Amino acid sequence: MPTRIFLTSGDLMADRRYDFARDLQLKGDLAGAADLLLQATELAPNFVTAWFTLGDIRETLGERDAAIAAFRKAWAGDPDDRHGASLRLMRLGAEPLAEMPQGYVKVLFDQYAKRFESALVDDLGYRGPELLFRAVLSVRAASRKPAFFNRAIDLGCGTGLVATAFAREVDHFIGIDLSPRMIEKARLSGFYAELEVADIVQGLRGRLDASADLILAADVMIYVADLAPVLIEAQRVLSAGGLFAFTTETHGGDGVILGAGLRYAHAAAHVRASVEAAGLTLSLLEDRSARTEDNIPVPGLVAVASKT
Repeated sequence: MPTRIFLTSGDLMADRRYDFARDLQLKGDLAGAADLLLQATELAPNFVTAWFTLGDIRETLGERDAAIAAFRKAWAGDPDDRHGASLRLMRLGAEPLAEMPQGYVKVLFDQYAKRFESALVDDLGYRGPELLFRAVLSVRAASRKPAFFNRAIDLGCGTGLVATAFAREVDHFIGIDLSPRMIEKARLSGFYAELEVADIVQGLRGRLDASADLILAADVMIYVADLAPVLIEAQRVLSAGGLFAFTTETHGGDGVILGAGLRYAHAAAHVRASVEAAGLTLSLLEDRSARTEDNIPVPGLVAVASKT
């Protein structure tokens, strides 16, 4: 889900040069586009969108140092980093791995809200909610407990796909999402008793101890570099016997990486260690792909952690 936003320079001539540059970029004339973008930044030195687009072109052309310089200009000009320049710098090895800027995530999903379900389900074969549903049923069956939950929290609830899958098994659903437009869509679903615009960790911190029986996070941990804060808060908020079920993308190495799609991938051993360090018990960890890209299943995991 690449984000493409335009932040005006405030200079009409600079904005026009940017528009011409984008036309050339789309036509494949990257060198010509880069020249026009440089002209735009000469007219408006703090033209964030032009710097970001220039960085994208430089990276495509294999000009790493020039790309890094342009992305740094874009980041410096917009502390909220709505373009995600810091992520591109991480991918280029110019910045250490860190959390995604909230400004970027908010813009990404606000833009995506209108076409979220069709694009994710139809185009990418998204199956995260189904994977979580089956995993939770499996863990409950193994422990000989009913798969019914009084209070559930849907982290990164989006438009309500997870609540749709679990509607019959949950009495009181709480949805938390950073994107106001996603929350608007979730409200229309009618499945949530409560909805909150917040970062997932902040949202959990606002909840009482032992106040939820189930916490769900489908296609959310791929936007989280450090699992520890989420898991620690989940452990606190869950009641005894409660479950935290989540999906994430994975890779064959160690630890966490930022993939080509600008999403985090967590190694299985890293997930296991993070869950145990948070004081939870890993009841299930399986290789399962939640989406398909370019007709290839994206390597993924589904996990269910239990609070004893």
